[in-house]
Amino acid sequence: MPFYKKSFNKKQQVYYPRAVVQGKPVETETIAKDLAKISTVSNSDVQAVLGDIAGVIHTRMSQGKSVHIKGLGYFRYTLSTTGVKDLKDFDFGKQVKAVRVEFIPEREKLSSGTYSRALVDSDDLEWIELPADAKDTTPGGEEDRPGEL
Repeated sequence: MPFYKKSFNKKQQVYYPRAVVQGKPVETETIAKDLAKISTVSNSDVQAVLGDIAGVIHTRMSQGKSVHIKGLGYFRYTLSTTGVKDLKDFDFGKQVKAVRVEFIPEREKLSSGTYSRALVDSDDLEWIELPADAKDTTPGGEEDRPGEL
């Protein structure tokens, strides 16, 4: 069950629910063991493949492609940039501030005409409220999400 807490946005002067991560991240080894339990592949085989997936995805994205992992979603490079008013001032190297990876979860069209996203089955999620002073244990902490608090 996922957790949330009530947060106050000073800029907009409103309260909103914000998802909060509790505990340590689930590591690759645990995911590999879980996958091995539900398949005919051994734990060590799963770990070997998962260990190489980042490099393979990077290689394909560096060729200008997006990467689709069926049932999971799409990965692609995006740029964080600054603009210039005059085209003669355009300088790709100076204007690119960061290269990021965008992940878009797989989606499936439902009979109602709406979409369901992979990894998100709202009907199965029971959100638990945490007190306002609960610590967010996301690696990097709350400072990695500017503008939310």
